[in-house]
Amino acid sequence: MASQALTDYERQRLENIRRNDEMLAALKLQSKASELSAASKRQRVETKSEKVYPKTKPKKETPMVLRRSLRARGIPPDAKKLVDIDDLTESATKIRKSETKSMSSPRVLGPLEMVEVCSERESHPSLIESILGVLSKSLLSRSGKEELVDDVKEFKMGGRNGNFSNEVEIEGGGDGNCLKMDPIDNYSNLIKRVTEGLISDVKDPLLSSIKMEHKNDGSCLKPASLVLNADNIARVVPGRIMAVRFFPCLDSKMIVVGNKFGEVGFWNADHEGEEGNGVYLYHPHSGPISGISIQRHALSKVYTSCYDGFIRLMDVEKEMFDLVYRNEDTIFSLSQQSNDANCLYFSEGRGGLNIWDKRTGNCTMEWTLHEDRINSIDFNVGNSNIMATSSSDGTACIWDLRSVSDEKPQTLKTITHKKAIHSAYFSPSGRFLATTRRMMNFSQFHLPSVSPKAPKLGRCSSSFDDTVGIYGGVNFKDTSLIPHDNQTGRWISSFRAIWGWDDSYIFIGNMKRAVDVISRAYRKRVFVLQSPKISAIPCRFDAHPYDVGTLAGATSGGQVYMWTMSPDI
Repeated sequence: MASQALTDYERQRLENIRRNDEMLAALKLQSKASELSAASKRQRVETKSEKVYPKTKPKKETPMVLRRSLRARGIPPDAKKLVDIDDLTESATKIRKSETKSMSSPRVLGPLEMVEVCSERESHPSLIESILGVLSKSLLSRSGKEELVDDVKEFKMGGRNGNFSNEVEIEGGGDGNCLKMDPIDNYSNLIKRVTEGLISDVKDPLLSSIKMEHKNDGSCLKPASLVLNADNIARVVPGRIMAVRFFPCLDSKMIVVGNKFGEVGFWNADHEGEEGNGVYLYHPHSGPISGISIQRHALSKVYTSCYDGFIRLMDVEKEMFDLVYRNEDTIFSLSQQSNDANCLYFSEGRGGLNIWDKRTGNCTMEWTLHEDRINSIDFNVGNSNIMATSSSDGTACIWDLRSVSDEKPQTLKTITHKKAIHSAYFSPSGRFLATTRRMMNFSQFHLPSVSPKAPKLGRCSSSFDDTVGIYGGVNFKDTSLIPHDNQTGRWISSFRAIWGWDDSYIFIGNMKRAVDVISRAYRKRVFVLQSPKISAIPCRFDAHPYDVGTLAGATSGGQVYMWTMSPDI
């Protein structure tokens, strides 16, 4: 093909290319580039066998919880090993524990002065004065009545006046162990003394339970008589409350709570004459508070346990938070026997239970009782050697501490469930056990359907396995399961049903910012405590051990509501 004539632009372009080539040749850039290329190739060949990688710091990864459907994971809907959202949250928190800094205080290995960890130091002397005042009231109230209370204890434990012809027995363990509990009906002599008014002013739990069980209507109070006054509401701590306890003292309404930031708050509801609103805040721990224990014989000493593996003793007389135990494992629950102020029972790690004795300063016993964390520990009033535990492994167990061995612990009774059991508490008489069971609600995590006729998915109603269980009778074989929505989610502490002041009623929060009252006799919810003054969901509860009708409910916002009995109803 004949070449076409070039345009002026093309001729100018070719001329520029030729001139640039002459300039590059004059500078000898091509030869220099060839030399450099050849040198780099020789260096790579010489060092090919010696690979040196720069040292880089490992990248911190934020733990991620992946939500996958059951079908994608190949798990049937009734699988036992489903992961609870609370467990996911706690696992993620455990991973981030060393990487993130929140409101938690430093992990101090040693005692702490109370005034040093008090949020408002000027309020510290007022709390010390209040607790010592409560202690003096307790001593005055108990003076002259110890002998009678001791008679009740000895009778209850089968002492000199015991006549247990109608014992309730629980067989179990495979080794001949049995649980023997003395029913209240055998206290005829003491009941007579109570009804005659000889000890009408004594508000000991043992005596109170006797009076309650022998009312004509089977209970000492009517749920409708509980009222919530504006003066009985206080924000005690910031953030979610994990544990709440009344001081076990006559004629006093002192409440102590622990939150997820390691703070311990005190609220003196009888704060008339005190500066402020009777609220005092301390920060002795570096993680969520998992348990609080106060003995009625030692009101000046408050034990607190924490997810950081610490147990501290707040000694009011010394004005110190002493460190009595520490470990790397998480402590999930804490309890004490009512008649033993020397030993602490606490759950640690995955299913472990330890007994710490303050006389030796060491753990005297260490058992593995469950496959997963122990959520609650409770002791039977009638026999303090009988203990109930609940676990995230889906079981609640009754144990006889006198026969638990290190090799293979045997239970007196085992209650199984498809998912976590968050609590198991004995009734005031010890004849019944109440559990709070939770099942994952699968529909909360399914993708919405594309069908226009499909219902919209939001918070679904509780599944069939979300229940409050009541067990009684011989071997606790009589079972009642009351449906209750226990799906609190990630940001609200799990519900835990507690007994009131007798065996008649159980109290548990609900998702509508109220409190459900469940009747043991009718096996259903019979009343709801609700009020426009309640601005958050009450999750954790405690009933005043001496003041019938005084109930404390704590929320995830740090508020505490205190219901009292109205004299008008």
